[in-house]
Amino acid sequence: MKILITSSLYPTPLAPKVVGGAETFVRRLAETLVGQNDGVEVIRAASASNQQMETCNGIDVYSAPVHNIYFPFAKQHSSPVRGIWHAIEDWQTMSELVAARIKAFKPDILHSNNLSGLTTAVWRTAAELGIPVLHTLHDYYLTCPRCSRFSDGHACESSCMSCQILTLRRRGATRHLDAVVGVSQRILDIHTQLGLFTQTPLKIVIRNASTADVGNADAAMVDGTVTFGFIGRLTEEKGIYNLVRAIATIPPDRFRLVIAGHTTESQQKQLKALAPNARIEFLGFVQPKQFYEQVNVVVVPSVWEDPCPLVVADAQAACKPLLGTPFGGIQEAIKPGVTGWLTSPDPASIAKSISAIIEAPQQIVEMSERLKSGIDKWVFDDVVAGYRNVYDELTRGRGTPRT
Repeated sequence: MKILITSSLYPTPLAPKVVGGAETFVRRLAETLVGQNDGVEVIRAASASNQQMETCNGIDVYSAPVHNIYFPFAKQHSSPVRGIWHAIEDWQTMSELVAARIKAFKPDILHSNNLSGLTTAVWRTAAELGIPVLHTLHDYYLTCPRCSRFSDGHACESSCMSCQILTLRRRGATRHLDAVVGVSQRILDIHTQLGLFTQTPLKIVIRNASTADVGNADAAMVDGTVTFGFIGRLTEEKGIYNLVRAIATIPPDRFRLVIAGHTTESQQKQLKALAPNARIEFLGFVQPKQFYEQVNVVVVPSVWEDPCPLVVADAQAACKPLLGTPFGGIQEAIKPGVTGWLTSPDPASIAKSISAIIEAPQQIVEMSERLKSGIDKWVFDDVVAGYRNVYDELTRGRGTPRT
């Protein structure tokens, strides 16, 4: 089978930028498919002018010109400038590069992922050339210019007027889709509840699996000290500030917190000031295995509808229990009392949950053993098999070009 994959970002040696888990997933999927003797090409959004095709691990990666006032994932711009960017983005209708690669590569299917810089034009172009179109929902691009549905410290329960205006044509473009995959039931439900995908024949969930070497070594609890860990972006929506405020209220003698991820010295000082007596260690950017080998419990305190964070899949692959909040795909991956715990995202609730875990450390051991037993184990080969089933179903039903 031949699959043309599109993704806003696709890390390669000449363009290595990674913002989140989506581009990591896409590269792993593409390389796995090639390893199974499928033909794969990738189109990403250009990150520089006149960016040339690059071959990476046997996959030709093309960079589509960004017809806008700046490249996506560049430096921060003012709100008015971002508004102009999104307005231009929403009105693009055709992709010349997608059309050219379809004619040359002759794919059986187009599989789109994140769309910033590429736009929903990739869908219309493929559909008009008679190619089945599958889209994977990794974020909220179709309903929110910021892609997060998060504002003023809270997850958005409805779409504001500016979001409705700036995503009008994106939402309408879903008529070109043959299938949509949500990386969690929650992200799919949010979109369908907002009226999207009413004309999409196939709507399913394929949740993420770990794409990293995370190991499964037990971390010792020396003198009964429980090590909690946070890994990822240190931003408000990820809940790091609530987590640190929570541990500030707990006696520090029986636990510590390790934090992995890019951070500045000023941000470290800010976080330490929130919990001056707590034992906090900043690891910086480290390989996942180095992080998981030293933690007993992974904390995912998100305060937004995090679609299906890879940290959840990685933690489970590393056989580490999770303490998470009931948002997005987090709550779908945790079996309370079996493989982890759920807590409300406010500092008081997080502190109460952490204190209860500290008081009963044996449950950490029991949960780790359950995860090691492989019950309900979900690995990346399962993810690939799920997508292959969708590819097969769509190519069997291939019909005439849609408009």
